[in-house]
Amino acid sequence: MFAKSKDAEERAIDYVVDLMCLAARTAPKGRGVDNLVTMVIKAGAKDQIVAEMRKIAKATGAQFFERDANCVDQAPVLILLGQKVKTMGVTPCGYCGYANCGENLANSGLCAISIGDLGIAIGSAVSVAANHRIDNRIMFTVGKAALNLNIFEDDVKIAYGIPLSASGKSPFYDRA
Repeated sequence: MFAKSKDAEERAIDYVVDLMCLAARTAPKGRGVDNLVTMVIKAGAKDQIVAEMRKIAKATGAQFFERDANCVDQAPVLILLGQKVKTMGVTPCGYCGYANCGENLANSGLCAISIGDLGIAIGSAVSVAANHRIDNRIMFTVGKAALNLNIFEDDVKIAYGIPLSASGKSPFYDRA
């Protein structure tokens, strides 16, 4: 039997994607409350996100959305990590800028602890990619496009994307 390198690399990416989602899920969460949503995006769904990134770039003049869209075009898969941002009821806190969770809710604020949980999950996921030598980059732009497209449940308020690639040169660095 002969197996081409590209086939092995594609299988490896799929395997690592599963491990990354697992690492994100099992990352520590404030008060043990899990409000993380993970998604794996390929092919046509990925193309929709890329198109939305380009639309944002054109509408706003924020060309880094176009730059990132060009990078994501070269990635066979994306992982989306979103957070249902809910207050945690931690007192005393005030990290969100409000006196307490009640004031945060009354002003449609975002819980800093909940958002921090997303950051920890992202860090856990990309550490798995790094340990397996799969090129990746955390992108706000991908998450923003996904939120614009309503890919997540309504209560997901913040998201990031992680495109993955296994190639001779990472498409996510030395970007123009």
